[in-house]
Amino acid sequence: MSASADEVSAAATPVAPPAAVADDAPQPPELLPWGEKPSPVKKGKAGVSSAALAAVGADIAPASTSSPTVPVPEFGPKGWTKGKQSRRTSRTTVAPKPPTVGLKAEPVTKKAVPVYYHYASGYQYAEVDGTSANLSINKPYLAEGDFHTLGEIAAQSADGRQKVEVGWVVSRNINGDLDPHLFVYHWVDNVESCWNSCGWTQISKDVVPGGRLPTGVIKKFGIQQFDDVWWIAYDSVWIGYFDNKNWGGRYTKAGLVQWFGEVASAEWQKPCTDMGNGIAPEDKDNGPSAARFNSISLINGPKLGYTEESKSPPDPEDKEAKPQPAVYSTAFVTERGFRFGGPGAC
Repeated sequence: MSASADEVSAAATPVAPPAAVADDAPQPPELLPWGEKPSPVKKGKAGVSSAALAAVGADIAPASTSSPTVPVPEFGPKGWTKGKQSRRTSRTTVAPKPPTVGLKAEPVTKKAVPVYYHYASGYQYAEVDGTSANLSINKPYLAEGDFHTLGEIAAQSADGRQKVEVGWVVSRNINGDLDPHLFVYHWVDNVESCWNSCGWTQISKDVVPGGRLPTGVIKKFGIQQFDDVWWIAYDSVWIGYFDNKNWGGRYTKAGLVQWFGEVASAEWQKPCTDMGNGIAPEDKDNGPSAARFNSISLINGPKLGYTEESKSPPDPEDKEAKPQPAVYSTAFVTERGFRFGGPGAC
């Protein structure tokens, strides 16, 4: 698919400006987490596809004005992973929309339905100020009836109860389409919040959570504690922050950092949704083309030494059951990167 310069231009559809900056507002570090000075991004028009954005080298486009609004606090289910533990299941009344349903996002049922989380991740327990990584942005197949598929980096407390996240997500409920979109998220005492807004302060005029991202490219994502807030960076800019006040000042340093793919499915054993770009990292012929995390780094911490892990939920009817064999997988590439994801089980 191709696009003309008119379809993806520097004069993108205006987005809501960030809040007025007070004199005592937190200030981001001079350098981004990967050591570069911030620089302008190339924006595309709202509504332009991820493929069209990639075709002309755009970094992001504003979220479509027709994107859905799902009631807070249940703004769509979200899982998490921490070392040897994961949020394997949850329940939600926000039913996943089939592709043929319009963009209006009121829940179609009040009955709570189960959500099963599947992971392919790398993690390291380390006391750090944050982390950054290059992450491939993809457009994996999202099966009808499933909730989302994503790739992200996360800075968490050592016990996994406090979390800050940034990455890309494909979700009909959250974004109203099947393209990857930028997201941010946070947890307080293991309590989920909402996508892209709860506890969030926006500073960038050009890069806003919910914006559509180009597909088939690799972009930089970062999280860094500085000036009493958790800063979030994407591509070449600081986009905003989660204030330490969200945690009552209790969460000011990460004890666990992670880089992972997540599928939230209505199926616990055979999810049909793809993770990453749908290519299994261990595939004999195509594995080297699988989705990946590269240039992983820790900010003000020890030497990088991550562990790879793939996890799927146990039998929901058996309280004593061990987790089933993982549907998705990881593959070590270098000391600073690994491949992840794979096709669904259908």
